[in-house]
Amino acid sequence: MAGEGLAGHLEWMREARFGLFIHWGLYSAAARHEWVKSRERTRDEDYDLYFEHFEPDLYNPVEWAREAKRAGMRYFVVTTKHHEGFCLWDSKYTSYKATNTPAKADLLAPMVEAFRAEGLRVGFYHSLIDWHHPDFPIDGYHPQRDDDDFKAKNTGRDIAKYREYLHAQVRELLTGYGKVDYLFFDFSYPAERRPEIWGNKGRDDWGSKDLLAMVRELQPGIAVNDRLDLPDEGDVATPEQYQPFETMAVRGGRGLWEACQTLNGSWGYDRDNLDWKPPEMLVKMLVDGVSKDGNLLLNVGPTGRGEFDGRAVATLREIGGWMKRHNPSIYGCGPAPYKPPPDCRYTMKGDRLYLHVFSWPFRHLHLPGLAGRVKFARFLHDGSEVRREEVDPAQEPFNTRLGGLPAGTLTLELPVNKPDALVPVIELLFS
Repeated sequence: MAGEGLAGHLEWMREARFGLFIHWGLYSAAARHEWVKSRERTRDEDYDLYFEHFEPDLYNPVEWAREAKRAGMRYFVVTTKHHEGFCLWDSKYTSYKATNTPAKADLLAPMVEAFRAEGLRVGFYHSLIDWHHPDFPIDGYHPQRDDDDFKAKNTGRDIAKYREYLHAQVRELLTGYGKVDYLFFDFSYPAERRPEIWGNKGRDDWGSKDLLAMVRELQPGIAVNDRLDLPDEGDVATPEQYQPFETMAVRGGRGLWEACQTLNGSWGYDRDNLDWKPPEMLVKMLVDGVSKDGNLLLNVGPTGRGEFDGRAVATLREIGGWMKRHNPSIYGCGPAPYKPPPDCRYTMKGDRLYLHVFSWPFRHLHLPGLAGRVKFARFLHDGSEVRREEVDPAQEPFNTRLGGLPAGTLTLELPVNKPDALVPVIELLFS
């Protein structure tokens, strides 16, 4: 069965299946995407406007944690530092941090405490990139990549000095906040991966091997993602903004994959981005991932005042309503060795098979290969029985009587109206 070769320190993550991503930084005040500084070629002195006015007076991490738990999430990952270089914690290596804004506080510590109190595992995102650091060499992603005067004045930037800073901050994070379950680096872009970008940076620039060794030494058992440019050494593959076509092979079955997805089209708070995914679509993405032995890391970008946008909260609560009744088909589940009917997905755990019906059919679902194997079938949302029959392959169709079906087919008899669930789930208990 899928997951049998999984590394032991990742078992909790496969059991959890559903996590919360949080992108929060100065870009929340701009409210135009987390890459706004790069997209708009903004100079440091102009971007300082957001630093001077970052005042999350409504920040309440206890509420964030409760919303995540209510949604059925079991771990969270927060951007300790995104590409803009701003730090949510009181780092001793920089003045570019939350304690020096009107927030006047380490914003990371109370967040970690709040999510732990709700029973969620702790994950830190940390950017390898830093557009604010004076020794980070300018490249094709840098906000001032087209400013010739600025580039001429900054030709002496030293990646070795920046690398020391990067490693020191990671050490600080992994020694100052207790047990960290997951570290999500973002991202390396060597020339062979991003040939369209000039000034590429890869594993040697970040000191990826030494960095990963330090991480594992400081936090034994931590899960680390796959964005350090070290093939086959990351634990978790992280496809972003798409759903994999099939199960992703990660370290020969020893690793995991998780789809990283947004609620709308942006990771950071983006006030005018209206590409909000409906809750039904998001539930289907979660189910689709689990059916392929993967997780879903679903993002919320808090506002500049420190709240989850109301649209995000409404979506999380709808997902939570579905998870309350259907989570047995998600937690600890993986792929099934059976082919589901059209517009359906199977997940499986032990001797229980879960049929997720994406498109509601009229009256019947035909399940190949399951005849004689199922002793009981019921809807998860209310526990009500779903009647079963096995149609003789030689049976002649007559009026309302079904004609013969392929040998081994189990037929489920359904109500005409779709149950009141974003995605109905039928639990099949094996004999």
